[in-house]
Amino acid sequence: MDKLKYLSGFDNEFASEDPRCPGALPEGQNSPQVCPYGLYAEQLSGSAFTCPRSSNKRSWLYRILPSVRHKPFVAYELENFTDKWDEVEPDPNQMRWKPFEIPKTTEKKQDFVSGLRTLCGAGDTRSRNGIAIHIYTCNTSMTGRCFYNSDGDLLIVPQQGNLLITTEFGKILVEPNEICVVQQGMRFSVEVFGETRGYVLEVYGVHFELPDLGPIGANGLANPRDFLTPVAWYEDRTVPSGYTVISKYQGKLFAAQQDFSPFNVVAWHGNYVPYKYNLDNFMVINCVAFDHADPSIFTVLTAKSLRPGVAIADFVIFPPRWGVADHTFRPPYYHRNCMSEFMGLIKGRYEAKEEGFQPGGGSLHSVMTPHGPDVDCFEKAINAKLEPERVADGTMAFMFESSLSMSVTRWGLQTCNRLDKNYYQCWESLRSHFNPAEKTISK
Repeated sequence: MDKLKYLSGFDNEFASEDPRCPGALPEGQNSPQVCPYGLYAEQLSGSAFTCPRSSNKRSWLYRILPSVRHKPFVAYELENFTDKWDEVEPDPNQMRWKPFEIPKTTEKKQDFVSGLRTLCGAGDTRSRNGIAIHIYTCNTSMTGRCFYNSDGDLLIVPQQGNLLITTEFGKILVEPNEICVVQQGMRFSVEVFGETRGYVLEVYGVHFELPDLGPIGANGLANPRDFLTPVAWYEDRTVPSGYTVISKYQGKLFAAQQDFSPFNVVAWHGNYVPYKYNLDNFMVINCVAFDHADPSIFTVLTAKSLRPGVAIADFVIFPPRWGVADHTFRPPYYHRNCMSEFMGLIKGRYEAKEEGFQPGGGSLHSVMTPHGPDVDCFEKAINAKLEPERVADGTMAFMFESSLSMSVTRWGLQTCNRLDKNYYQCWESLRSHFNPAEKTISK
């Protein structure tokens, strides 16, 4: 496969045309009477027309045939991909899942869409306020069909196996330790190269943006220049046997047939685009004196709510870094949070729970449910000689944090059969160190 090209920048105003059709972008206007090469002009709006210019999102696509040419949508069934948050009773316990199993090709062929399973979520797709967390496990590429989400944006986190994602805007290769965001309404198809697994964070009604930096200043965390958007690429392909377009709409799936490829966009321009980001490019901010800074300093992307400073969802990572804090318990502190915290592990061993929390698995600590380091981590940390040390080398853990109180699905609690029912035991051996006759001096 030829090396793919990208456009650099976050939330930029881009313009791209396939080099096979130079001049495909109209000059001076968006919708001329006749477009170059006989193309159709089609606008994709990611915000209300009347949004302020700073938050207005739209792109113009110039395509061989418009998206409207398809047969009627009909219901499409996909088991365990859901937004039914009341199908089982609430459970406030700490939860941890073993790595989710990928079916063998010899057992069952499963592509990205058929391999989606909903783990937990909250909110409502109709009012467009909420989130869902899905797991994907697949072993075969999508052929003759594509997917788009009418309900919200999809943040895709590969854990095992590369994803070659073909979108209406062009092609994106996403490898483990990279992420990809396919925004609401954008059609895409996924090619895989073997057994593949990862995580998906879906947000309803708002888009991801870079977090405000405040006193950090102009630079740091995820820098805008490191976000990459594909360049225009098209295929002029008829499919007499039928091409399937799958839509997620109001939490359910629907499928429509058409006789041509949807990836027929010859040129496009705008600021509403898919994009990817390499987590190795994250500029880590960390404590250099004492105490443990809050994990918000590791936020890559945020989807804001209407309440200032409160996110519907944050995407947070815990990358390799130096630990140098003096007189400090360096691992994450014990915590009860008004937010929900789902954690996943892309690779390596997470510092606060080196055993049990494995790549391809996950954990959920719900609103106000206590959590923190396991026994071994705690004992090691209080007895450690405090010297500068590398933390999380060879590791990448992440967190989907949300202000919403998430419900776990029946699949997550029962059907997947990956829930670790002994998770609570990692704290059972914590012992009292209290001695009223002795005041311990910090090392």
